[in-house]
Amino acid sequence: MNQWIAFWNILLKDMRTYYMKPPNISWGLLFPLAWTGMFFIRSGSGLESIPELLPGVVALSILFGSTSVLAVTVTFEKKNRSFERLLLAPISFELLMLAKTSGAILFGVLNAFVPVLMASIFAELSPIDWRIFVPAVVLLSTASTFLGLFIAVAVSEVFEAQTFSNFFRFPMIFLCGLFFPIERLPVFLRPLSYALPPTYGVDMLRGAVGGVHAMPYLLNLAALCVFCAGLFALSLRTIRRSWIA
Repeated sequence: MNQWIAFWNILLKDMRTYYMKPPNISWGLLFPLAWTGMFFIRSGSGLESIPELLPGVVALSILFGSTSVLAVTVTFEKKNRSFERLLLAPISFELLMLAKTSGAILFGVLNAFVPVLMASIFAELSPIDWRIFVPAVVLLSTASTFLGLFIAVAVSEVFEAQTFSNFFRFPMIFLCGLFFPIERLPVFLRPLSYALPPTYGVDMLRGAVGGVHAMPYLLNLAALCVFCAGLFALSLRTIRRSWIA
């Protein structure tokens, strides 16, 4: 019971302290909306393009929202040496890191519904299959969060974490089928696309909103679960070696 009380308190503290930090507002909320507006203007098709672009916008909001939160929370606490105090809490190390990342996962999930709400106001959407949409959003947010954790533990400043995150985030915009099919990419780039977690999340989201998905849902789910477990394990290993040892 004490472990779960500590888990909840850590999660609430991070939500109160870090959610409305300027980097989260600029990179987690404003940037995805600005990028989406650019695509709408560039496409020239106006409101008719919203349902087609919605899966990519949702994935973009999740990716930038969740990784931005981790860039702030982890680097601030590492720099201020408050992470060492958390290690004294009555909670296992694995559960502690899940508590530190749960806020970012929740932020990413909430971010996913902002473009859905906006799209429903400005365009007529086909019925969304929530049985596919919700698991895709949660797993993609979890994978993006653990990617952000893996990046954040490697640096010591917020601006370094944001810059390093962009090294991964911006290529994903073009490689993961967010706004145009992977089939349009050069053949030598396609294997890289399938080595990135948003590819599978976007494919599920596209099927959930009535579009054509390229891979079976179970394959997408399995791939996202593997990415989540692998990135979390790598992050824990890095923290143990560089912060605790």
